[in-house]
Amino acid sequence: MADNSNTIINRITGFFRKDSAAGMMLMFATILALIVANSPLYELYHHLLEMHIQLGVGDLTIDESVHHWINDGLMAVFFLLVGLEIKRELKYGELSTVQSALLPAVAAVGGAMLPALIYWGFNAGTENMSGWAIPMATDIAFVIGVVALLGTRVPVWAKVFVTAIAVVDDLIAVLVIAFFYTESISMVALGIAGICLLVLLLLNYRGVNKISIYMVIGFIMWWAVLKSGIHATIAGVVLGFVIPASRGWSLDKLKEYAQEGFDLFKQAADDDMPVTKGQALHHMEETVTHAESPLHRLEHKLHFSVYFLIMPVFAFANAGVVFDPEVVGHAFVSPLTWGVAVGLFVGKQIGILGFTWILTKLGLTDLVDNKETWKTVYGVALLAGIGFTMSLFIANLSFTDFEHLEFGKIGILLGSLVSGLLGYFVLSRQPEYGADTQQPFDVPEGNETEVQPG
Repeated sequence: MADNSNTIINRITGFFRKDSAAGMMLMFATILALIVANSPLYELYHHLLEMHIQLGVGDLTIDESVHHWINDGLMAVFFLLVGLEIKRELKYGELSTVQSALLPAVAAVGGAMLPALIYWGFNAGTENMSGWAIPMATDIAFVIGVVALLGTRVPVWAKVFVTAIAVVDDLIAVLVIAFFYTESISMVALGIAGICLLVLLLLNYRGVNKISIYMVIGFIMWWAVLKSGIHATIAGVVLGFVIPASRGWSLDKLKEYAQEGFDLFKQAADDDMPVTKGQALHHMEETVTHAESPLHRLEHKLHFSVYFLIMPVFAFANAGVVFDPEVVGHAFVSPLTWGVAVGLFVGKQIGILGFTWILTKLGLTDLVDNKETWKTVYGVALLAGIGFTMSLFIANLSFTDFEHLEFGKIGILLGSLVSGLLGYFVLSRQPEYGADTQQPFDVPEGNETEVQPG
C-alpha cells in the first residue's frame, strides 16, 4: 500500500514539474468551465462568482464580487510574476542586450497593432468598437504549454522569444486598459500609489533585499491603484520591476559566512552543543537567502501558485461560455466574433512575422536569417494567436450585455484554438534541435552578460 501511495505521489509531483503542466491545467479549467456553464450547475456557478466579499474598514473598504476579486486581485499576482520574469530576461537572459530585446518588443507591437486594426475593419461604425483591444494579447501559460509539448523541436531562443512577446503583449494590454477602459481616475489614490513607487525605488537603490518589505508596500500600492480607477494589475507589473535582481552579498562574503556556519556545525558536533547547532543553522539559512537575489527567490515562490492555482481559477471564472443555439447562430454571423477570431489568427501571425522580417532586413537584429529560423518564427507567430486569458479579461471590460460578451468569448475560443492547432502543426514539422543549435542570435565576442546591481 505504501509503495502504491509513493508511486501516485511521484506521478503527481512529476506532472507538476513538466513545462506543459501549466497549459494542461489551464485547458482543464477551461473545459470544466464550459461544461459547468452548459449544465444545471450554471446557476450555482453564476451565483458563486457574483457573491460579494468586503476587505477593509470605512473609506478603505473594497467591496467586490468574487469575479472581480479574481480579476483584480489574483491577476495582480500573476502580473507580479510577469514583471519578475521579464526583468530577469532583460538583465540576465536572452534579452539582456538592446539589440536582442528590440526584436521581441517590436514584434509584440506589430502583433498587437494588426489584430486591433483587423477588428476595427470588421466593426467600424458599429456598437462593437469598444472591443477593439480583445485580440491584442497572447496567453503565456497556453503558449508555453504547447511549446513544452513540442520539446526540442522548438529551440531555446524561440521559447524565450515567444515568452517575451507574450509578456510585452500583456503589458500593452494592461496599458490599453489603463488609458482606454478607465472611466474616472482618483488623483488622491493615484498620488498614494506614486508615493509607494518612490519608496520601492528607494529600497531598491539602497539594496534592501527583504521581500516582505516590498510586498507590504506593494500591497498598499495595489490598493491605491485599484481605488484610483486604473486597473490593479499595473501595480503587479510595477512591483515586479522594482524587486532587486542582484544578491545582497558578494561571492567572497557568501563563502566567508558559509565557512563560519560549517565551523559552527563542526564545533556543535564535537562538543554536543545544541545552542551552537542552532547558530550554525541560522548561518546556513542566511547564506542560502543571500545567495539568491530577491527577484529569483520571489519568482520561485510565486511560480507554482500562479500557474497551478491563479491561472486555472481565472480561466474557470471567465471561460464559461453558454452555448445557446440561438446565441451561437448569431455569433457566427456577427462581425464582433469574426473581428476577434480573425484578429487573433491572422493579425497575430502577420504582425509578428512581418515586423520581425522588416527589422531583420533592416539589419537591426542579430537573428540568423535562414529558412529554418523563419519556419520557427512563423510557428511562434501562430502560437501567439492564443489570446485566451487577457482577451477574456478585456472582453469583460468591453461589454456588459450577455450577448455581446458571448460573441467575444466565442471569437476568442475560435481564434485561439485554430492558432494553437496550426502553430503546433507547423512547429511539429521542424527537426529536433541539439545543444549546438540552440543559440538564436549571432552574439559578438566579449558580449557576455555581467551581473549588475538592481
